[in-house]
Amino acid sequence: MKFILTKELGRLAKWLRILGFDTAYYNQDKLSSLIIQALRDERIILTRNQRLPQARGLKIVLIKNEKIKKQVEEALKTLKIVLEPEMMFSRCILCNTKLAVIAKDKVKDKVPEYVFKTQEDFITCPKCQRIYWQGTHWGNVRKTLEEIKWNS
Repeated sequence: MKFILTKELGRLAKWLRILGFDTAYYNQDKLSSLIIQALRDERIILTRNQRLPQARGLKIVLIKNEKIKKQVEEALKTLKIVLEPEMMFSRCILCNTKLAVIAKDKVKDKVPEYVFKTQEDFITCPKCQRIYWQGTHWGNVRKTLEEIKWNS
């Protein structure tokens, strides 16, 4: 399942990427190019814009909630998504690129000293070079999923 989210859903785009979904973020006003991109890439549009025109072959999901936890819950339930834990944290939250394993010795000067000493496993974005590790945010994501009572 691939998504494209309109500009008012930037935080939800990051969440869907954290959960492992290929999620494009469209932060422009020109709706015609949004529709073209969605059709070309076979993406589901998630939006809060109620005036988005329908087009043949296009799936649009209107997100009604304003709070991010409720948006995550609404998107998961509306689309009947079954989460796959092994897919979590497999995409860059900034640029949507699939992450790759990187050797610990290659990140020594790129992460805080404490992180380097306490962590063994690192992943990186081949595109934007951001480095990730299993920090407290992993537990925070799991806690949020428990709070919205999402069973994967």
